[in-house]
Amino acid sequence: MGGTEPTADAVAAADADALFVLTAALLTPARFPSVLGDDYPAACAALGLEPYEEGYGLVLGQDGLGARWTVVVEDVSLVATAVSAWDCGMPYDLSPDEDSVVAGLPGWPLAVVSRAPGVPAPHDPEPEEGDPPPLVPPSGDAWGPAQRRLGADEVALRWADWRAGVATAFDTGTEAGPGADPAPDGPETSAGAGAGVGTRADAVRGGQGQHGTAAGGPGDGGTAQRGTERGPAAHGGTGDGGTAQRGTEQGPAAHGGTGDGGVPEIAAPDPYDGVRRALAELRGYLEAPPPVGRVRSSFATVDARVLRADGPGWSFVARTDDMAFVLLDDRPREVFPVARGPRLPSLLQALDAIAVRPS
Repeated sequence: MGGTEPTADAVAAADADALFVLTAALLTPARFPSVLGDDYPAACAALGLEPYEEGYGLVLGQDGLGARWTVVVEDVSLVATAVSAWDCGMPYDLSPDEDSVVAGLPGWPLAVVSRAPGVPAPHDPEPEEGDPPPLVPPSGDAWGPAQRRLGADEVALRWADWRAGVATAFDTGTEAGPGADPAPDGPETSAGAGAGVGTRADAVRGGQGQHGTAAGGPGDGGTAQRGTERGPAAHGGTGDGGTAQRGTEQGPAAHGGTGDGGVPEIAAPDPYDGVRRALAELRGYLEAPPPVGRVRSSFATVDARVLRADGPGWSFVARTDDMAFVLLDDRPREVFPVARGPRLPSLLQALDAIAVRPS
């Protein structure tokens, strides 16, 4: 072997240092993977980063040995360009400059379905002293804050489908209780009498985009999965913070009736209590601004915006020209519509005014 030829160890080291980019995501105040937290500072803290206003880019890939790595870079515009190109189905060679690298974190915080060709299957790298635990995506079999936020992202992404489903339910009464028609929109309610527990529906599926997961990259399809295959169930709607009546699944006992022995039964919890709490906390955001990124606004149409907001135990999705949906930690895989009553439009306008927007 000549003196200028690389040794086998050097070749192996070079292979290990190589990064085969699979996908990427933005980590900015207005756009960040919602699996990481309710707001931008929380998302940064989940990765051990300072919440700088300029934000970061997240590049997910495999090294030459197949290990999963998340590379954090300062070049946000480069990553944004790559994400936009991939979302449009266009190829883009994302190769961040080494000088822009902030950190290399083992593992992936998002579920990525593609893999680099010619290297071993994706796996966590061998831990070294001082390394943080590998990042892992949220489980699709559980329900918690991350899955709840992913579900809300999916509702925002598939707004037309969810809106059409709710319109059908309100028109036919299928999800507003047996044979129930929506009541006229009044000052305290816009739910139909008997509005309550609906049927199961797939809402959180694998998909592409920035809502809570990475955009598709140049790998085998480049699609990053999100959430769980078992989606939220749709419920009958409620008014914008007013009192909603719920239907029954268990007969009179669900409404505090009597059992067979004439003993009063304890009323079942109203699922819309959590919705009303979320709406109240949203109004509180107008009085005391929440952490940056807690309320986000993105383009819907020329005349409307999509709003995403999160809080302790709840997630909120709305369009400024339409209605809203709420998901709750304590109601797994269920989606609660909020009808466009007299108070909702002003709330949405106020939230849009304080929301952060992509630049």
